[in-house]
Amino acid sequence: MSASQIRIVDITKEVKYEKYLYRCLAGPPSKRYKKRIKYLEKAIPKGFHKKLLIANKKVVGTIEYAPSEASYYPIVGDNVTVMNCIWVLRKAKGHDYGRLLVRNMINSEKDSSGFATIALENHWSPWFKRWQMETLGFKPLESIKVMHKSKYEGQIFGIYLMWMPNISKSKPPTWNIHELLEGITCCIVHPLYHPQTFEPKQILEKHEN
Repeated sequence: MSASQIRIVDITKEVKYEKYLYRCLAGPPSKRYKKRIKYLEKAIPKGFHKKLLIANKKVVGTIEYAPSEASYYPIVGDNVTVMNCIWVLRKAKGHDYGRLLVRNMINSEKDSSGFATIALENHWSPWFKRWQMETLGFKPLESIKVMHKSKYEGQIFGIYLMWMPNISKSKPPTWNIHELLEGITCCIVHPLYHPQTFEPKQILEKHEN
């Protein structure tokens, strides 16, 4: 496919694709989830971006990122950009669209000291797998093992803090594990989503080796 048939659009700046601010590429139509709206109202002015990859006039990929202080992950770092999400539809696999989206993020945030995200291992979701993030250029810094309190009781999986420095001698980020155990509230399809119907503050339980 020629480059002219592929484009990446920042939908925080294009009203035409605004519905994708509130939903994923597939699944039910946007319900303008209240916690998502609240998150975006605070994050966009601080530098949040969500971009779509459009190939042959069809939306087939997305990436979402923000400065660490505007990310919904409890990742802390000096001038660190955090990738909240990256997703390429299965039907569009095999074209290196994931790397293309990451490269676009890096080129857009040239002054960042580096890029951080999370990855999962032995989780039942097909998303955020550690090997996928490593393929995109991220390396693990540290990890914890956890169990989900409402799904797949007893199954232990790993959560990794992933890092890709952008400048030499950049200081790696850290994370707040206590907050991480609370899960994610502003993305209803995230593997670590904490639904409003689950009352305990933490939806994940740390597993001690």
